[in-house]
Amino acid sequence: MSGRQAVKREDPNELSRSQTGKGGANKPGDEQERRRTRVKDWRGTLLRIWKYLSVHRAKLLLVLAMTVISSTLGLLGPYLIGAAIDRLMGERGGITLTALLVLLLGSYAVQGIASWLQTYWMIDAAQRTVYAMRTDLFRHLHRLPMSFFAKRQHGELMSRLTNDIDNVSQTLNGSVIQIVSSVLAFSGMLGLMLWLSPILTVITLTIVPLMVLGMKWITSRTGRYFKEQQRNLGELNGFVEETLSGQRIVKSFSLEERVTSDFRELNERLRMSGYWAQMYSGLIPKLMNVLNNLSFAVIAGAGGLLALHDIVTVGVIVTFAEYARQFTRPLNDLANQFNTFLSAVAGAERVFDILDTAPEDRDESGTVAISEVRGEIEFENVSFGYEQGNATLRDISFRIGPGETLALVGPTGAGKTTVVQLLARFYDADAGTIRLDGRDIRGINRNSLRSHIGFVLQDTFLFKGTVRDNIRYGKPEASDAEVERAAKLANAHSFISKLPQGYDTMLGEDGGGISQGQRQLLSIARAMLADPSILILDEATSSIDTVTEISIQDALYRLMKGRTNVVIAHRLNTVRRADLILVLVDGRIAEQGTHDQLMSRQGFYYGLHQAGKQRLAN
Repeated sequence: MSGRQAVKREDPNELSRSQTGKGGANKPGDEQERRRTRVKDWRGTLLRIWKYLSVHRAKLLLVLAMTVISSTLGLLGPYLIGAAIDRLMGERGGITLTALLVLLLGSYAVQGIASWLQTYWMIDAAQRTVYAMRTDLFRHLHRLPMSFFAKRQHGELMSRLTNDIDNVSQTLNGSVIQIVSSVLAFSGMLGLMLWLSPILTVITLTIVPLMVLGMKWITSRTGRYFKEQQRNLGELNGFVEETLSGQRIVKSFSLEERVTSDFRELNERLRMSGYWAQMYSGLIPKLMNVLNNLSFAVIAGAGGLLALHDIVTVGVIVTFAEYARQFTRPLNDLANQFNTFLSAVAGAERVFDILDTAPEDRDESGTVAISEVRGEIEFENVSFGYEQGNATLRDISFRIGPGETLALVGPTGAGKTTVVQLLARFYDADAGTIRLDGRDIRGINRNSLRSHIGFVLQDTFLFKGTVRDNIRYGKPEASDAEVERAAKLANAHSFISKLPQGYDTMLGEDGGGISQGQRQLLSIARAMLADPSILILDEATSSIDTVTEISIQDALYRLMKGRTNVVIAHRLNTVRRADLILVLVDGRIAEQGTHDQLMSRQGFYYGLHQAGKQRLAN
């Protein structure tokens, strides 16, 4: 491939991820957890959601119009029922009973149509909005630097791309309409109630302070638990994704019980955060039911007394009772939707947190693209650390000319892979200068630079798709003939031809369905197709059996001919032909020279070589 497959991380600090804390779930009153899970910026998050929504202003105006019509007709129904009762009892004249019933049926029919239209248009706008958010997030993830992914669980990032955006989707689909409808219904009912009977309205409003106090107490607690629930869900998803990806290691070390125990702990934290979130939000309908019954009893009693004194009619009491029953419903709906709303804002904030992370190309404005590369590489006094104060490379200097081969040798953690990461600008050096063909690589556009670098790594990665598509990943515009030629050069054509559908055989995730050696052959074919000016080999044949390794060495030598090559070597017999060998120890160059020169000095390299021969003899 050509700059598209990330190099293997070497520094142990880079492998760190956010570890979940030990202990049980947090209970109400845990102030530290409350501060950690609170939504940080309500107004800012809502404004950013609105920026996505506002693209669909026309549909939103139609939704608003249909919501007004639906809410207005919903208020008309109880009034017409009361008027019909009074007309039946002879307490009102004017419009006939039949006309009232026709109006009632007509209002319900139009209300139903308006409700359907508002839902239809709102769902369309909402789905287009979350489509744009999800696309922006996915695109932005591919612009982030390697250091970002080194410190994040992949499953946790997937949770933001799926679960958190789904929360936003559900809220936009239903909650927005419900909130607007509830506000309109509450305002309309209050106005009609005041018009019908100010006395009964005042009596009904006596329960509002109880609602407000109860709602305030509940909603002050639900927000942080919904945020905590989303965070715990992300951690659990990350753990599951990590464990399933590492099943071979889990089974090899018989760690089933341990990972199950860790899962049980994370699952318990999710259960408890979900328990407290749902428990508090579940109090809302119970509170509203009690207040509804209380309101109905108050209106029935007070209305009956007023009717006896001819202050109101029976129809007004029936209308009032219906409005009173519905009066708390908008508040109830607002409270319930507020919980969903809290969850959506928490999820949206997690999404925007990723979108606010500075992209890798933020400093690319002054860089240039390069069309041709000769392959001269120079490191001058280069130092680098993945974490501040913990250097991985210290004052590294070397130079190789175009078409030459550099071999990096040394113990694990010495900094071999870090040299490659700096060359490809997955990271930038903390000090010193790296030049390509005499130009400081910090002045070269990253994508342009990486398009001239090909990687064949020890830990290969294949995508779900056909064999042909996986090879073509190195050069998307390549023809079928070019793909097959690259496979033949890598000695992969023979085994591909024996697959059920040949080059069109579908591979599972990470190359499932073929052996590790065959996956490595496809990775080499991918690099051959890319035809890079600089080739990086990270012990590319270590996962291939001896027979295959012998047959592929000639192909690798053909691939390396005429290119600048950087070889990360774990077995010293692969570096004999290198023009320059760097022996790295603790991030410094301990020795450098050709194989013969280093052997004659009988230093560190000589000791590694002799130790390797001894292992083979045993």
